[in-house]
Amino acid sequence: MQDAITPSTSTSADNSPAQVNAARPGPFAPVVAKPASARWRRPGAIALALGASALLAFGAYYAWQTWVSPGSSASPVLTAVATRGNLEDTVTATGTLQPKDFVDVGTQVSGQLKKLHVDIGAIVKAKDLLAEIDPSVYQAKVDGDQAQLLNQHAQLADKQAQLALAELQLTRQQNMTREEATTADALQSAEAARKSAIAQRDSIGAQIQQTASTLRGDEANLGYTKIYAPIAGTVVSQAAKQGQTLNANQQAPIVMRIADLSTMTVQAQVSEADVPKLHLGMDVYFTTLGGSNRRFYGKLRQIPPTPTVVNNVVLYDALFDVANPDQALMTQMTAQVFFVVSSAKDAVLVPLTALRPVAAERTPGTKRTAGADARNQFANGRALLSVVDAAGRMAEREVKVGVMNRVSAQILSGLEPGEKVVIGAKAPAAVSPAKASSSLVPAAAQGRGRP
Repeated sequence: MQDAITPSTSTSADNSPAQVNAARPGPFAPVVAKPASARWRRPGAIALALGASALLAFGAYYAWQTWVSPGSSASPVLTAVATRGNLEDTVTATGTLQPKDFVDVGTQVSGQLKKLHVDIGAIVKAKDLLAEIDPSVYQAKVDGDQAQLLNQHAQLADKQAQLALAELQLTRQQNMTREEATTADALQSAEAARKSAIAQRDSIGAQIQQTASTLRGDEANLGYTKIYAPIAGTVVSQAAKQGQTLNANQQAPIVMRIADLSTMTVQAQVSEADVPKLHLGMDVYFTTLGGSNRRFYGKLRQIPPTPTVVNNVVLYDALFDVANPDQALMTQMTAQVFFVVSSAKDAVLVPLTALRPVAAERTPGTKRTAGADARNQFANGRALLSVVDAAGRMAEREVKVGVMNRVSAQILSGLEPGEKVVIGAKAPAAVSPAKASSSLVPAAAQGRGRP
């Protein structure tokens, strides 16, 4: 029986059928496990094992590059050094330059512009002759008025002579009446003749006054044909050409503009959100294009209450004056304007990103609105920051904050120049997965796949 269930080890070809059947396992025979080396000879299993090994190697390499590699920084945070410097919180705007004092010189009479005595850029004094309009028509009116006035004066002399005669005749009639040598009718006629002579004299006198008034008006118009400078300054523009006919019946035509360029006015347009930050008398300065960063300083003079709406954006004008002794500023120049809301000199400065609000003053459940000004969190002057010592240890510290802009903040107390503060976390260096795989997985394994 023992010989029947034991497999034969003979390799002879003449084994009997009984021996062969006895060597085959029956349905209830125990299963004999194959060796492990036989199972791992399958190609799919080998590729799976190599892939798992490559993944583990990549994770180890990434961790080594991030935390252990000598080329990476030992500190996981970004720091900045507190420094001393000047700081300004400003409202910025764009403006244009205009002369503070200027006059549009026009003409009060119509006619042809006969002569222009100045050109654009000419410097003139008050009452200098600028231009002349053809005076022919106005000179003729003056001459006619003068002739009429002479005629009326002659008529006046005639009426005065007639009045004198009427008075003599009246006196004679009065004497004859006392002697009863004349009639009452003759006396009454003499009295009426005297009164008529007086009236005619007065009428001629009134006509003389009217003609004299007309003469003065025509002489004034004749004088207006010569245009004089109303102020001292520079001719900055000319609206009329020599030989042009000007019509002053509807409105006074503009011939030129004279401006005093010694003082310029900047007209800056400020958005409605920034207007509440401005106040009259505040410091303001500006630069011009191509001005080599030269600053011009002034004081805010006026904020007119009427805004200008451009593309649904409400803008308010802010006006201030600046001296221009060297004539470096010219009309219609563009100015980049800075209204100084607050400033600090020789202050301890840190980046604004280093500050955090004090925990006790945070409102639970509230989040900062996107686009909101981060400085609003420190409006009470208190903030927290993290200080890094020489050994790399971090310590939280409360400080007192002064002037802030969108980049830096002034520290009034709690921090000294030279100390390092944390401004953010340092992101780990990225490692290319393809590069790591190619360097850690054998080339034979990368190219081997399922047949």
